Amino acid sequence: MPHSCHCLATPFGGLRGFDTLPVMDYLWTPWRYSYVSSVDKTEGCIFCQLLNSGDDRKALIVHRAELNFVILNAFPYTSGHVMVVPYEHIDRLNLLPKAAANEMMELTRRLEDILTQLYGPDGVNLGMNIGKAAGAGVAGHIHMHVLPRWVADANFMTVVGETRVLPESLDETYHRLKSKF
Repeated sequence: MPHSCHCLATPFGGLRGFDTLPVMDYLWTPWRYSYVSSVDKTEGCIFCQLLNSGDDRKALIVHRAELNFVILNAFPYTSGHVMVVPYEHIDRLNLLPKAAANEMMELTRRLEDILTQLYGPDGVNLGMNIGKAAGAGVAGHIHMHVLPRWVADANFMTVVGETRVLPESLDETYHRLKSKF
């Protein structure tokens, strides 16, 4: 619909923000709010607490290496969603000692192979969000996400039904991954 305000006209004849840009859709994920809003209220670092809990099974720690550990994501996007976390509580990758960074990458490479063997995914996401503005749920302690992905594995059940569909329990994922280390 034409707009009569000339202040929005562009040199190319369109209207800024109206007919020159495609319509943007928003997908809301309200169930994530309770997790995201509670992370900052947790006393201390959740990774450090889990690391020192004394119960790797309950903490979902699958493997302890020399400088890093592998832990299941308690709020996974897919089955097999794990994270590689350095023992050192550090908030920037460029501050991580070289040996720990190298081990983190070796564990990530190993997990790519393990997840491919166990789940037969079409791809694997690797990612690290550094800082709250970048999307880090635990901004003070860096960690590498490693998770299997399948073509068309995103569906509207999550958005419409506020439900994440995972084909196996965290307990089963834990045992499957633990057996590979």
